[in-house]
Amino acid sequence: MADIVYTFRGAVYLNITNRCPCACVFCIRAAGDGLGSAKTLWHTADPTWEDIVRAMEAFDFSPYPEAVFCGYGEPLEALDNCLRTAKYLKEKYPGIRLRINTNGLGDLIHGRPTAGDLTGWIDSVSVSLNAPDAVRYLALTQPSFGVGSYEAMLRFAADCKRLLPEVMFTVVDVLTEEEIARCRVIADSMGIPLRVRACS
Repeated sequence: MADIVYTFRGAVYLNITNRCPCACVFCIRAAGDGLGSAKTLWHTADPTWEDIVRAMEAFDFSPYPEAVFCGYGEPLEALDNCLRTAKYLKEKYPGIRLRINTNGLGDLIHGRPTAGDLTGWIDSVSVSLNAPDAVRYLALTQPSFGVGSYEAMLRFAADCKRLLPEVMFTVVDVLTEEEIARCRVIADSMGIPLRVRACS
């Protein structure tokens, strides 16, 4: 069975699904089965709520100021379990911060706005901007939803900015400096900080 709770570089993460509507050319899933303390992050089937509870009960979150929903899938694919997990952690560890690392396509996955579902439970959302325009975005992330995905991601980020305590954009360092600069212009225009992250 895959690891649901794992640590990496001093932080704790929650791997609650392997489903993802994107096939990003830089995705670390192709690099190996495990990461950090996790021997494998590949589920044979998505974990049930009961599986997630057992994993959380077996782990002491108290030394960690933050837990991050990020594994080998898009956390908002498992929105119900994501929210139930957030509620469980907030009730058991009232001081913990919760962050979701997301491709920002939750609205397309569920066919409705989803940022509002996160209010009250999620402290921070990190949205993968990944490209300075829709054409480059489609080439890099290869979303199953196709045309319109980039715009949906931007709308989701704008909703998060309006509804949640903290939102940030990320781009991967496979982009050129010129592309990153253009991404920064987009982020600045929306009042959202941008972080450049290594793809490996």
